[in-house]
Amino acid sequence: MAHQAPADPTLPQNVTPAQRKAREAQLAASQATYEWTDAVPSLEGVPVVKTLPTAEMPTLEWWLKLVKILIEVAINQIEVEQSLIEQGLSALDPALVAADRVVVAAIEKDVAALEAKIAGDVTGDKGIVALATDCVHMFDAEVAIADLKNHATKLKGVIELRGATKEALGKERPRTLQTYLDNFKTISTPAIAYTFQDDLEFANLRVAGPNCMLIEAVSKVPKKCAVTARQYAAVVPGDTLDAALEEGRLFQCDYSPLSIIEPGEWDGSAKYLTCPVALFAVPPGGQSLVPVAINCDPSNAASPVMTPSMSAEKQWGWEMAKLVVQVADGNYHELFAHLARTHLVIEAIAIATHRQLPDAHPINALLVRHFEGTLFINDAAANSLIVAGGPIDHIFAGTIESSQQAAVEARLTFDFAKGMLPQDIVARGVGADSALGDYPYRDDGLLVWNAIESWAKAYVRTYYSSDKDVTGDTELQAWAAAIADSGKLKGFAAPTTIQELVDICTMTIFTASAQHASVNFPQKAIMEYAPAVTGAFWQPAPDTQKGGTKTGWLAMMPPEVLALQQLKVLFLLGSLYYRPLGTYLSPDFPYPQWFQDPQITGKGGPLSRFRAALQDVEEQIVARNSERMRPYTFLLPSLIPCSTNI
Repeated sequence: MAHQAPADPTLPQNVTPAQRKAREAQLAASQATYEWTDAVPSLEGVPVVKTLPTAEMPTLEWWLKLVKILIEVAINQIEVEQSLIEQGLSALDPALVAADRVVVAAIEKDVAALEAKIAGDVTGDKGIVALATDCVHMFDAEVAIADLKNHATKLKGVIELRGATKEALGKERPRTLQTYLDNFKTISTPAIAYTFQDDLEFANLRVAGPNCMLIEAVSKVPKKCAVTARQYAAVVPGDTLDAALEEGRLFQCDYSPLSIIEPGEWDGSAKYLTCPVALFAVPPGGQSLVPVAINCDPSNAASPVMTPSMSAEKQWGWEMAKLVVQVADGNYHELFAHLARTHLVIEAIAIATHRQLPDAHPINALLVRHFEGTLFINDAAANSLIVAGGPIDHIFAGTIESSQQAAVEARLTFDFAKGMLPQDIVARGVGADSALGDYPYRDDGLLVWNAIESWAKAYVRTYYSSDKDVTGDTELQAWAAAIADSGKLKGFAAPTTIQELVDICTMTIFTASAQHASVNFPQKAIMEYAPAVTGAFWQPAPDTQKGGTKTGWLAMMPPEVLALQQLKVLFLLGSLYYRPLGTYLSPDFPYPQWFQDPQITGKGGPLSRFRAALQDVEEQIVARNSERMRPYTFLLPSLIPCSTNI
């Protein structure tokens, strides 16, 4: 029988002794299953689940989506290998490529047959759900999942680079932009490949790219990027540095938190990373950022302040400086904004929810679907992504130990309360009333935040009539204490009012859904193309802006074999959309609707109002994008998964 939310959720202060005993028994069993540990070697110090419970395994729907994406990656990989053979660049036996084609074709056939059995569309309220009764008689879901897992394993074998391909794409292969484009055979080349050198695109990535959480206003010229009034006037026509400061139009990205990362090497070649500071401004009467200056390495007293230039002697020095910033941004994004402050934050809340809130508790019912897949994907990341020999170790600049430590520190220093979107943007001086008018992440994010907050408020007020109900809820108070203490989540205070509980639920849902979407899906749209964003540069940062060359700039980019690895990993991570925000389904086949309380699901009730609000947000963002120079799609509700599941 599929697990669903209770039809009549209750608070612990309102139950009978027998019900209380049943709740305690359920929590005891859950606490034995969801044990804390902070001793996972790759994330030592971060509280995670000790052993992954079987209940956290993904659904048939998720596995089907994953395998279809792996098929895309495998086909692209096959075509890359075929091209290298045809060009005489690879000694790979063509028979091996032909065998891979047979394997992939067989899997495609099996997947098509499986989709036919479950009536095609398996996303949302129809498809699997509408035809559940028929489907359950047609095949065993567990058998289908086992088959898909087997297919995934075979496809990973196809995707794994063979020695001959690695050699053909090795570090000695001359770097050109075309060689990076050549990695996109059947996978579409992202638009960023044709715009990433544009200075306005570079600036736009601060407010609409993978990492929109670092840009901040400055009230004085930072010592670490001491641009002069003359330099400023030369790059922002009709403006002065004093006026920009006075009017709050000067902003920075300071990557000093990356100082914890110690650059390592790959295959005998040194990797490089610095902690640059980049300055941006909003011109008088404008709305959007323009780049002003970059100091590639403030720790080096000889490192100059570089400014935008198209002159022959300075152009490539400026391109090198932008690449240094993009590498820093890639590290900050992946280790801080993405892994630490979405995946690992939500894991702590998820574990505490299972350990402290019984199924009958209304907050359990509200939140658990927003945790679906998180513990599974985090376990996979801890054991394959951020380990020695994994993608982070290869692609990113740091030794694997220092990259791990950076993620740990980023998670343990994150403040839950200060991280709430409305508070965060004000603290950075980039609120809606700031001089930064063009900030899609902020503007679209606030729309989604407000829709979630209204949903959380309506839901919470259904079960909590007064602030006393909140303080008198012993299970809720134990939950909050566990998150703060065992979960080591800074700034997570026990709620004393209904509004504080609403804020906590809003932040939790937003982080698991929208915030994760904002950092995850740019991995495909932007980061899969290594020249635009990558994890390391491969020659030292420039110590002068003059005399740089295109060849020198290209030499800073990753070996093509690593660019291909980056493409494959980030295409996969950025392609899987599973159950959009506002969708609440059981995790168990045949995946019926999750909520059963008529107070929530009734016509005109909180759930239908939430879904209507999300549709309204969708329409507003679509309208905004029709007027934006560069559409921002990462916070469209239809493209926000309900949980952090990839």
